Amino acid sequence: MNLNEIKEIDNQYYMNTFGDRTPVCFERGEGVHLYATDGKKYTDFMGGIAVNALGHCHPTLKKALHEQVDKLLHTSSLYYVENQALLAKKLVKVSCADRVFFANSGAEANEGAIKLARMNFYKKGEGHKNEIITLVNSFHGRTLATVAATGQEKYQQPYKPLTPKFIHVPINDASALENAVTKNTCAIILEVIQGESGVYPLTKEYLMLARKLCDDNGIILIYDEVQTGIGRTGTLFGYEHYGIEPDIFTLAKALGGGVPIGAVCAKQSVCAFEPGNHGTTFGGNPLACRAGLAVLEAIEGENLVHNSKTMGEYFANKLNSLHSDKIIEIRGRGLMIGIELSVNATDINKKLFEKGFLCGVVGTSILRVLPPLVVTESDIDEFISVLGGLL
Repeated sequence: MNLNEIKEIDNQYYMNTFGDRTPVCFERGEGVHLYATDGKKYTDFMGGIAVNALGHCHPTLKKALHEQVDKLLHTSSLYYVENQALLAKKLVKVSCADRVFFANSGAEANEGAIKLARMNFYKKGEGHKNEIITLVNSFHGRTLATVAATGQEKYQQPYKPLTPKFIHVPINDASALENAVTKNTCAIILEVIQGESGVYPLTKEYLMLARKLCDDNGIILIYDEVQTGIGRTGTLFGYEHYGIEPDIFTLAKALGGGVPIGAVCAKQSVCAFEPGNHGTTFGGNPLACRAGLAVLEAIEGENLVHNSKTMGEYFANKLNSLHSDKIIEIRGRGLMIGIELSVNATDINKKLFEKGFLCGVVGTSILRVLPPLVVTESDIDEFISVLGGLL
């Protein structure tokens, strides 16, 4: 079908939660490139919103998924699932976690982390500890609980009253964080780099304070690594930049390389779930977990974490070399980049799209760039050349 036919069907039958989408529909992809229904080629510097870490149709992921589809898709967690066990083991071996639970998305993973934190205190007879501190302008998901955790009013207003007891404090504000802790505080949940609000990193000092407050007050520290995890920032997990470990962290997005999967990763000391406390029908199914194993195999085999780091540094240097007075600030780590502009970023993003580059935009002033981890210097050079001509 052509784009107009697809739009007509979409307008008639799909719930309009996305408004007017970017006018394109893709039918195939390869590496950092996508091809539209009209045959036009695009360079993907948004990576499916940080999902397509391996780019599109990566041979390792393709092969694994084809083989798994031929064997088995789903049995449920009533039975043992080999790929589930293997992926849990793999994530434990490469992280600070001791145990893993699989869900279907980042929002579900964050819900699981919140429930796990609450369960710890419930089982100690401390159910009054039910307040969770999160950050202003954070983003943790779109379920009711994770919308409540999200520090952006526009996502919350239509659903009020929300799940209570989420306390929002400003990013990197030490005194605000300290003052928010009470005898009822259960957990602090942080993105080590805020993504959806425009790519704002937390400082090491702030994370050190969060860890100390948790240790001193018997509070659980949760990192939302849904976007920063799996190599995006130049380390396998974002927390590795700081050397400050959480009690629980969550993953999704890049873990499945395009196949939906989420993960709650926790230290043994906070693994309070017992049979019946939590569950999922689809989470941890053979297909999704095979995807996760393939993604990690490719990332290790092709040294893509290192590529994320070096290409991120290259990207930042190239952006700085533009010497444009329209660039206010360049933020981020690795291949998680925010470019704050003094001109309308939405207009710039539209022009980039017209020239065959896919990016994201936050508000009207920030370009958000999340290319696949397989991106090369020449891909970046092409982008910089086009962007430089627009600034």
